[in-house]
Amino acid sequence: MILHGQTFGGHQPQPWLVFLHGFSGDNREWQQVGAALSDFPRVYLDLPGHGGSANIGVASFDEMDALLRITLAHYNVRNYWLVGYSLGGRVAMYHACQHPAGLCGLVVEGGHPGLTSADDRAQRLRNDQQWATRFRQQPLSDVFDAWYRQPVFATLSESQRAALVAKRGENNGATLAAMLEATSLSCQPDLRAALQTLSVPIHYLYGEHDSKFQALATQVSRHCHAIPAAGHNAHRENPAAVIAALARILRLETKDTL
Repeated sequence: MILHGQTFGGHQPQPWLVFLHGFSGDNREWQQVGAALSDFPRVYLDLPGHGGSANIGVASFDEMDALLRITLAHYNVRNYWLVGYSLGGRVAMYHACQHPAGLCGLVVEGGHPGLTSADDRAQRLRNDQQWATRFRQQPLSDVFDAWYRQPVFATLSESQRAALVAKRGENNGATLAAMLEATSLSCQPDLRAALQTLSVPIHYLYGEHDSKFQALATQVSRHCHAIPAAGHNAHRENPAAVIAALARILRLETKDTL
């Protein structure tokens, strides 16, 4: 069993760019950005419960990491950068902290390194369980309308919110709920200390209007990049700026390896 994905440019000598989307997204989420980085081979994956991987389930971060490793081996991805947004960023950070062979670097956009208190974990578990119940029982249009009214998405306009609600309605509520529970922030270890031990570069992107993740960015990396005119979903709200940031990062970090 492997994650569904799409690959481009696999014959090129540069490290692969492995793109991981956020909760309720799919492999298309990063393709506009990735297409502008065509000097690198790219693979866009569907996380469990999403897109072409909707019928695949995991029960923990360990299972998610094992599935990612098997998938990368299937696509013959041996040297690679992980680029992950939100949930995809958390999966990427967890994977990196297992010190996998072949990982060249990490770019995280709006990903949480982990909760630090038992009370916060308990509250997050209750919150995610409530959302999972709604995803299983209610029309997705209603659930996503409420989802995108959470404070982290406060910068969305009504038209942007409506477009996301319509797009996310293509999902399967039950499989989304299962993935939400399996990879809840309440179940994720605090990765801050482990991230500091990594020998590979870590870069963190955040929207300039995303105050919550701006505050978290420096807890993940010394290399933090503010994306102008964007909130939490920076690569969707300002793809040109994210493309420019990724191009600068890759130019800097890969110049001595090519």
